[in-house]
Amino acid sequence: MKRDLIVFGEDWGGLPSSTQHLIRRLSQDRKVVWVNSIGLRRPTFTLHDCKRAWRKLTASRTTAKTRKDSPLSLTSSTETPDNLIVVNPSTLPAPRSTLGRKLATRMLRKQLTPIIERAQLHDPILWTSLPTAVDMFDQLGASSLVYYCGDDFSSLAGVDHMTVAQREEDLVQKADLILAASEALFTRFSNKRTKLLPHGVDYDLFSIPAQRAEDLPNNGKPTAGFYGSLSDWLDYDLLNQAIHLMPEWDFVFIGKPCDAALSLAQHNNVTLLGPKSHHELPGYSQHWSASLLPFVDNAQIRACNPLKLREYLAAGRPVVSTPFPAINEYRNYVSVVHSANEMAAALNSAANQTPNSRQQSAVSMHTWDARAQTLNAWLDVL
Repeated sequence: MKRDLIVFGEDWGGLPSSTQHLIRRLSQDRKVVWVNSIGLRRPTFTLHDCKRAWRKLTASRTTAKTRKDSPLSLTSSTETPDNLIVVNPSTLPAPRSTLGRKLATRMLRKQLTPIIERAQLHDPILWTSLPTAVDMFDQLGASSLVYYCGDDFSSLAGVDHMTVAQREEDLVQKADLILAASEALFTRFSNKRTKLLPHGVDYDLFSIPAQRAEDLPNNGKPTAGFYGSLSDWLDYDLLNQAIHLMPEWDFVFIGKPCDAALSLAQHNNVTLLGPKSHHELPGYSQHWSASLLPFVDNAQIRACNPLKLREYLAAGRPVVSTPFPAINEYRNYVSVVHSANEMAAALNSAANQTPNSRQQSAVSMHTWDARAQTLNAWLDVL
């Protein structure tokens, strides 16, 4: 009988993370209690942070009005697997002090214990993608600890780096299994308990022909596209220069834009489409002329292994990228550029190319199902 899971991850839903892709598949054979994000940073006094902190701290009271049988918010939807319960606890995000840590741990234990008891989990493994969950390891009846490291938290913007670094050090010492999503992250943990688990791809979703999205520009011009987090780790100087050089191209960006991304709208040939659901993305990436990975060069990007890389390749369209380590495996299928002129040249070469079946084949074996099968074997020996 497979052991069940208590998972501390980001908030379930939206564009699925690597953790969500993996846990969705593990939940086919294991019961899962998924705990929504308990935070990586202390809130500031911005309106956004105040609203988020209020939602976290009032989650149980808000739910009590609508669910008399539940002490906290349990999320369920058609996209949530039957074997998975999503819990939205009220908590203190990333407390620094010893007293704050004890208080946060006590709050979470009090809320989660009844849920876990009702779920009747079998010999649960505690899985965390967040170093701040380390204090919960010995609080919920788990006898094994898995740390899934998908990011270099020391370089993530907006993170309380000192607090997270301390928690990660504790977590690495206690973990029975450490999973690293990239080679750069793998080299950080020099012990036999570390396994390299690169990201996978939902190959069928991105490779099987999809209908063209109605709001994708269709005026006869070639189109370069990007989807994902339109945050500060994109090279907006490079993009603005390349867009200016290429008025005969359309540029499409999908995602919630930061202020720098909003500045791209100054160009007449740029379309900001806002966020899209994961299942909608092939309707864009299969039909634009080239996919973009225009990242800045920093520690976060050097450690990353973006999910969209394999998704872009599975879609079969040319990929144009700035250099970072994760693309080395696919250099035969990615045009690497260092300047706006090089990006313009690569895009012009990509125009009117037919779907590349060889690049699709290069990722066809790296599915999330295959990754989950490997992971299941590792969990079974804990």
